[in-house]
Amino acid sequence: MVEPLHAFADFVLDPDRGLLRRNGESVVIGHRGLALLQALLEARGGVVSKADLMQRAWPDTIVEESNLTVQIASLRKALGPAPDGREWITTIPRTGYRLVFATGAGDAADFMPIRPTVAVLPFANLDGGPGQDYFADGVVNDIITALGRFKSFAVVARQPSFAYKGNFPDVRLVAKELGVSYVLQGRVRRSGSRLRIAAQLVDGDSGIHLWAQSFDGEVGDLFDFQDRITETVAKLVEPHIQAAEIERSRRERPGSLAAYDIYLQALAKISTEAEKDNAEAYALLKQGLEEEPDNALLLSHAAWALEHRHTMGWPAIVDDEVEECAALARRGLEHAAGDPMVMAHCGVALLQTTKDYDWAVAVLQSAAALNPNNLMVVVRAGLAHLHCGSLDEALVHFHRANCLSPGDRGAHFSLCGIADVHIIRGNHTDAIAWAARALASNPNFDPTLWVLIAANAHFGRLEEARRYLRELKRLSPAVTIARIKAGQPAKDPTRTAAILEGLRNAGLEED
Repeated sequence: MVEPLHAFADFVLDPDRGLLRRNGESVVIGHRGLALLQALLEARGGVVSKADLMQRAWPDTIVEESNLTVQIASLRKALGPAPDGREWITTIPRTGYRLVFATGAGDAADFMPIRPTVAVLPFANLDGGPGQDYFADGVVNDIITALGRFKSFAVVARQPSFAYKGNFPDVRLVAKELGVSYVLQGRVRRSGSRLRIAAQLVDGDSGIHLWAQSFDGEVGDLFDFQDRITETVAKLVEPHIQAAEIERSRRERPGSLAAYDIYLQALAKISTEAEKDNAEAYALLKQGLEEEPDNALLLSHAAWALEHRHTMGWPAIVDDEVEECAALARRGLEHAAGDPMVMAHCGVALLQTTKDYDWAVAVLQSAAALNPNNLMVVVRAGLAHLHCGSLDEALVHFHRANCLSPGDRGAHFSLCGIADVHIIRGNHTDAIAWAARALASNPNFDPTLWVLIAANAHFGRLEEARRYLRELKRLSPAVTIARIKAGQPAKDPTRTAAILEGLRNAGLEED
């Protein structure tokens, strides 16, 4: 097998030929130095343990650690300083080493991370009790495991993070040494029988706190308390990282054509629920797929964009919208590699467009099992039950998703889902109440207006229903009963009957 070339800054490493070149000129470096450099490059900025490096340089041989120190020093000398003046190879105390890619104007795009990274540091034990130390370490281990279920960012393993146990350096220094974008840190304090844990998510570049929260619990309920902290932190970290990454891309890499930035730009546009933004998002995603046709993240979000247009009854932007959406979803699933978010978007596309009910439900249930702390995944599992399964189970998923949404971000999905269940059951007062909350969260989500129009019409409040109908037509001028019906699953027609009939009674045109 031919080993791939590794390029960084002015260097190119050719493992097959055992050569390192800088600007075409050979750099004198021994075979062990080449092995170490290759291992560091393959980690793409991640930490490589001393044990792993020694195995690469001295396979199946027992050597003193000092030999590794000597080789790393020689490698640093051969590479020289990075463009920003730092050393290329950073020591991670008591753990290992990592290669720090320079991020100057000329080469930032070449080493753009595929996804952001986060490190969870050991929580500080402010009172020193060994029992609290055990509890704090258990919380951190569980958080690392829970965050590992998310595929939108990477989590540093326990060993490199725990190298900082008992040390409290500047978080920006930790972020540089571990090569991460974000750091989660915390502290534990005991007062009598009560424990308080404080956790905060920090931007690794600026040191600015993105989110912070305290948790209080009883010493006798350690495991329940630990589970509560883990779930809360897991569900809140992901959306704050996502929001920060979107803002970072806008600020630092506007107009970037890298796949990750295209994904962030498209996500921001899709999330507005506006027809024009949706079309622009789809165009961006298709542009990215021209360069990376098997990128599961781009495929699933392109499928989401088309599915959303079809579901809303918006004008088509491709010749055969249903077939194109289905093709994107199927390709996305082929390359999903167990990513719950990719599976969720593709599963809904199959549910809403091609009406592959059994397959879609299986995909959506699997996604929820893989990550029960992801808002969008849980909402979509609720949709599967709303259209094809148990309404009680749909409510369970929607209420859980409502708990997962931090503030108003994405809350309209779960709130509208709850309203949908109530209108199906004929609880028009409850449907209006939940839909009103969804409208307050996001006024651009058409299904919320469908519920408000239909429930008010069924309730005999036609003037109120028509007021919401005028707002729906302002958002979606081409909307009709037929367009909405075509975009909804029809495994059980009674699930959409109340909404369609209410819209009809309020005066929405049939075709």
